[in-house]
Amino acid sequence: MSVNVRVSFLARPSVLWIAFVSTVLLTGAFAVASAHWGIAFIDALSDPSQVREAIAGFTPEQRVTHAWITGTLDVAYPLAYGALFVGSAYAFYGRMGPYLAAVLAVAVPTDLLEGVVQILALTNTVDWVDAKALLTPLKMGLVYLGLLTTVLGWAIWLLGRLRNR
Repeated sequence: MSVNVRVSFLARPSVLWIAFVSTVLLTGAFAVASAHWGIAFIDALSDPSQVREAIAGFTPEQRVTHAWITGTLDVAYPLAYGALFVGSAYAFYGRMGPYLAAVLAVAVPTDLLEGVVQILALTNTVDWVDAKALLTPLKMGLVYLGLLTTVLGWAIWLLGRLRNR
């Protein structure tokens, strides 16, 4: 069984809807968690000195909270948006879909690895923060590419449906 066959189930409308709703809910959960615990997440910071400075500014409680959020929400999040991006690539881009999906799928392990680096830094276990200089821009670029291609795919699909009425 090829990878194409195993992953293409993500293009099913029910799976796409679940991935979409999950992505939206998890996006909102980050905003709620940030406001509730007064934490500025370090996920978008790529400069190692800025990351270290941000972590140094956290209280011990904020460090633990950020580590827990990274180990829970920020594990579910790339799985949700990854399913949405990969499924949309298969659903809307024909023969190019598997190739686009393969590129977009790299965002998931990149985001998860970045989370490991962050948890290790937040818990003072080991300082691999220098890796964020590569991981964070790669993750962000792939997420933006995934968002763009997903929105574009859905828009083209919707326009096609509206024209066929």
